[in-house]
Amino acid sequence: MQAAECLADARAAKDRGNTHFKAAEYDSAIDCYTQAIEMVDEDEPEGAVFLANRAAAFAKIGEHEAVVDDCTQALELRPEYTKALLRRALAREALDQTTEALEDAKKAAALEPANREAVSAAARLEKAATDKLEAQKEEMLGKLKDLGNTVLGKFGMSLDNFKAEKDPSTGSYSISFQQ
Repeated sequence: MQAAECLADARAAKDRGNTHFKAAEYDSAIDCYTQAIEMVDEDEPEGAVFLANRAAAFAKIGEHEAVVDDCTQALELRPEYTKALLRRALAREALDQTTEALEDAKKAAALEPANREAVSAAARLEKAATDKLEAQKEEMLGKLKDLGNTVLGKFGMSLDNFKAEKDPSTGSYSISFQQ
C-alpha cells in the first residue's frame, strides 16, 4: 500500500475514532486512533493529531500516564502542538507533577497567548507549583531539625537552643547559642 493510501485509511480510522469519542465510547475511540497511528510512518506529522486524539480519549478514562506518553510522542513530531501541550499539562497535574505541568502550560500559553485555557492553566499551575515547593521545603526543614535534635540530644541540647539572624545588608546569617 502506498503512503497516500495509508494516510487516507488512517484519516478514516481517526474519523471513526472521533465519532466514538463524541458518543463517549472512549475504548472504541482509542482502538480507532491506535489503528490510525499504526497505519502511518513514525515520522508522519499528521500522526501527532492521531496521538493527541488518543490522549484525549485516555484522559476521559483517567489513564493519565498514557496521556503523557501519547502527548510526548505527538510533541516529538510537532513540538509546537498546543493541544498536545495542554493535554500533557493537565495529565501531569493529575499525576501531581506540577513543575512539569507548569512548563507545558507556560509553553502553550506562549505559543497561543489568546488561548484562555492555556493562560488559566499556567496561572493555576504557577500557584500549585509554588505551594508544592513550599510544602517540600517545610518538610525538608522539619526532617533536618529532627535529625539535628537527635544528634544534639546526646549532648543535652536542641536546635531550639540556637537562633539564626539574617544580616539585611549582606544576606548572611549569624547563629548564636542560647540557654
